[in-house]
Amino acid sequence: MSKVESITLPVKRIYKQSAAMLVQSLLPVLFLVGTLLVHIGLPNKQMVGSTGAYTVLLTAVLLVYSGWFVLSIQSSNIQKILLHQAPISALFIVIFLVWEVLTLKFNILPLPYFPSPVKILDAFVTDGAVIGISAAYSARLLVVGFGIGALAGVATGILMGWYQRFEYWINPFFRLIGPIPSTAWIPIVLVVFPSSFTASIFLLALATWFPVTVMTWSGISGINRSFFEVARTLGANERYLIWKVALPAALPHVFTGLFMGLGTSFVTLIVAEMLGVKAGLGWYIQWAQGWGEYYKLYAALLIMALLFSVIITILFKVKDRVLIWQKGLMKW
Repeated sequence: MSKVESITLPVKRIYKQSAAMLVQSLLPVLFLVGTLLVHIGLPNKQMVGSTGAYTVLLTAVLLVYSGWFVLSIQSSNIQKILLHQAPISALFIVIFLVWEVLTLKFNILPLPYFPSPVKILDAFVTDGAVIGISAAYSARLLVVGFGIGALAGVATGILMGWYQRFEYWINPFFRLIGPIPSTAWIPIVLVVFPSSFTASIFLLALATWFPVTVMTWSGISGINRSFFEVARTLGANERYLIWKVALPAALPHVFTGLFMGLGTSFVTLIVAEMLGVKAGLGWYIQWAQGWGEYYKLYAALLIMALLFSVIITILFKVKDRVLIWQKGLMKW
């Protein structure tokens, strides 16, 4: 290899890498421009209230990505984040473009079952207040029911794992009642409880209580007995052993139970709201389906996905803070 070639080859490699990074960074901007042109240029084949809100949304996202790209030229850290996010962002933009083309622009997927993203955005514009109130009701019901079930599950699990006599008396009822899906109790609790709200709280707490109890019980029972022997030789009493040795050692199992309980409480929440509660996202979905307004149903599903995703993310953050020695082993 000549001296000139030894200099030009690395330069070409750097140039190709820079060109590839530039294209990757610009992918969201390019696809957003294409989506905006299709949205404005092609005629609509489906009825929508207004296309203005979707145009404003696309323009705003385009400006955000354009500004992000300009900032990435100045900062290598911003560029690294943009390079990581650009491909998946571009994929989502393409999905929305194809979705709009198949529905609004060519009506290949017809209304009312397959509304366009423009139509779904219409639901937020015209019915945003009702959707917001429904989301707030669902969040309140979920937080209260899940909180009560989690506390009851941890307490029951500790007692079953620590006291054999308690386990002897509770275990048969636990094995009998626990595996029954909480939604199967709906006809009974709606009669027993004074309101549909308290009945729903009970159902969510029951759905959370069983998995949290199982995992806490398993965690307490599986602790190495040498931990307790060492603590006793240092003068620890029973209260100290439970709260300072047993419970911290069982926390990984407790969090696993909390994640399982959260999943079952999501299902119970929606079913309970569809059948009994007079407010919430489940009730809104049922109401929208009854009127054949499926675009509002999709809007509620989108809010539901965001709400549940935020709650799970918060629980993961709490877990990472409490179990800092396990940070990174489970990601969300």
